[in-house]
Amino acid sequence: MKKYDLVVIGTGPAGEKAAVKAAYFGHKVAIVEKSQKFGGAMCVTGTLPSKTLKETALYFSGKYEKGLYGIDRDLDREASVEDFMFRKNFVSKSEGEAIETNLNRHGVDIYHGVASFEDPHTIKAGDETLHGDYIIIATGSYPFQPKEIPFDGKRVHDSDTILEITRFPKSLCVVGAGVIGCEYTTIFSTMGAKVYLVNNKDKILPFLDQEVAEALINSMRDSGVSILFNTSIKDIKVPDNENEMIQITEESGQTFEVDMFLFAAGRSGTTKDLNCEKAGIEMGKRETIVVDKMYQTNVPHIYAVGDVIGFPALASTSADQGRVAVAHIYQMQDLDHLPSFFPYGIYTVPEVSMAGVSEDEAKEKGLNYCVGKARYPDMARGKIMGAKNGFLKIVFDRESLTILGVHIIGHIATEIIHTGLMLVEEKKTLSDVIGTVYNFPTLHDLYKYAAYDGLSTLTGHKVKI
Repeated sequence: MKKYDLVVIGTGPAGEKAAVKAAYFGHKVAIVEKSQKFGGAMCVTGTLPSKTLKETALYFSGKYEKGLYGIDRDLDREASVEDFMFRKNFVSKSEGEAIETNLNRHGVDIYHGVASFEDPHTIKAGDETLHGDYIIIATGSYPFQPKEIPFDGKRVHDSDTILEITRFPKSLCVVGAGVIGCEYTTIFSTMGAKVYLVNNKDKILPFLDQEVAEALINSMRDSGVSILFNTSIKDIKVPDNENEMIQITEESGQTFEVDMFLFAAGRSGTTKDLNCEKAGIEMGKRETIVVDKMYQTNVPHIYAVGDVIGFPALASTSADQGRVAVAHIYQMQDLDHLPSFFPYGIYTVPEVSMAGVSEDEAKEKGLNYCVGKARYPDMARGKIMGAKNGFLKIVFDRESLTILGVHIIGHIATEIIHTGLMLVEEKKTLSDVIGTVYNFPTLHDLYKYAAYDGLSTLTGHKVKI
């Protein structure tokens, strides 16, 4: 048996950052990865692959360049599925290699194999047995697969297998209007597929500011997406002949036909093979692990971080959860908690991002709030880019003018939200924004004109300043 100060299970962002931080401070660390590829869902099946596909779809479709310079962009040839997947494969491979290099650079011992508990301190990893004074579980999550869906990885997909398609779907039914479902809906509609988005509720992305969510719905519909609210799939008939269409029946009895099907409604924690019961670990819903605010389980020397603990299941927060757990284990006091606010980024077409309180939350909490908005097409930079829609919305306190939340839908929203995040974290006011000089022309003018708009709303004197 090999003994370590810390054993980490999983090489996604949570596991990698936990392992290298502990090793950096001189602790003997091992990490276990069941795959031959490093990086978990972030590199292999989730974050980076899907975001790269979005950029690839924008490039090959020319969506943001069509007619911008008086001519339509004309590619030399029609994009193939190999073209579509090339950049995704490159990014996944290179980032996975970078993670392996980082682990080696910090002297972390790497083991490949499925990890499982023998007892609270002992991990079986392939043919090796490891003892950890402390253990961090960072095994991520996997797509939820209802038994009634005939997944085959060819025409009926989950969010993992959709990344391995060998041809473009002519049409696609996506079930689930969460982040993953909305992202793939817009990716494939951008590439020209007819997409049906099916959701059993009357909203998409319920945590979003609903004005932003409505704008995203309108954008989808403008792109030809058919959105079916308040319904579920009753039956799917997949013909043996791949040239024949899949028959979809809604619970209402209505039917439609598609070339491919994607189920993207929920994920479960990857804990089945861990034998957590042998360690006495308390489990939560959908195979997740229950932790406290320091990511400590009910077993004091065992921690869990990342998607395996559920919400918010973001690569950015997962990485810092790993760092916080290590800081708590070794009482480093350099990072004892995650920030109160963090940005959400949704890589749809167009992108959506937010930080802080939404207008809907402000209403529910009874806050004395007001809003200010600025539109992409009204900004000089937006005109240069050919923006036809998109806006930035500031939610602020009516009396103090303190900024409570920022919400953006539009090109590179996930990039420019970070200014909004700082404004919310540092409790800046509209006056602070108006008094800041931004490069011109840039999309950061959206902040300044949204602040002016907010002041105009307060005074009832609507003018462009």
